[in-house]
Amino acid sequence: MQVWKFGGTSVGKPERMHSIRNLITEDSTRKIVVLSALSGTTNALISIGESLKANNDAEATQKIEELYAHYETFIKELYKTPAGYAEGKAIIDKEFSFIRSLVSIKPFSVKQEKEIVAEGELLSTQMFEAYLREEGVNAVLLPALDFMLIDADNEPVLKFTEEKLSSILSQLEDKQVFITQGFICRNPRGEVDNLKRGGSDYTASLIGGAIVADEVQIWTDIDGMHNNDPRIVKKHSQFVS
Repeated sequence: MQVWKFGGTSVGKPERMHSIRNLITEDSTRKIVVLSALSGTTNALISIGESLKANNDAEATQKIEELYAHYETFIKELYKTPAGYAEGKAIIDKEFSFIRSLVSIKPFSVKQEKEIVAEGELLSTQMFEAYLREEGVNAVLLPALDFMLIDADNEPVLKFTEEKLSSILSQLEDKQVFITQGFICRNPRGEVDNLKRGGSDYTASLIGGAIVADEVQIWTDIDGMHNNDPRIVKKHSQFVS
C-alpha cells in the first residue's frame, strides 16, 4: 500500500481535485490519500478565530459567510451530477453549521480555536471522497480523528496509530482508495488538536510508518525546492530535479 499526500494548493481548485482523481486511479495500487485544507482556508479559519477571541462577532460572522460563499462556488464546479452536488452541499452546510455555532461560545477558548482550524481538512476530505464516489471510484473516508493521537508532550503516539489503522484497514479490504485528513489529531483529553503547520506532511509520514507503506509520496505543485517563501521573497534560489 502507498501513501500519497496532496497540499492545499494541490486541492485548491475543483480542476485540481479532478486531476488528483486521475492520478490516484492510474493503477490498481491501494492508496491512503492524505489531504490538506483547500488553499487559503486555514488562514481564513484562523482569522475567524481571532475575531471571535476579540469578541467581534459581527466581523467573525462576515468572514464565515465569505468563506461559505467560496465553498458554494467550489462545489458547483467540483461535482458533475445533481446528486453529487447535493451531497457536497450537505457536507459544507453541516460543517459551516458547526463553525457558525462557535460564534455563541464565550469565551472562545483554545479548544474552540483548534476545533475551528480543523474544519479545513474535514471539509476538503469529505468533499473529495464524495466526488470520488460520484465518479465511481471505490473510495472510503478514514477520519484521522479516529487514529491520530498526540501525548501530553504533543508527540504522536505511533503505537496507537498502528493498532487503530490495522484494525480499520482489516475491515475494509474491498476498498481501493482511502481518504484521510492531514494535520488534525486528538490530544490525551480526547479533544481535537493538530500537528502544527506542515502537519499534513507529518501525518503522511506517520501513516506510512504505521502501515509499513511501500512508498510515501508528497505531491506539490511547485517546480522544485525553494529555500525561501516565494510569496515573500521574489528572487529566490531554487533546485529542480
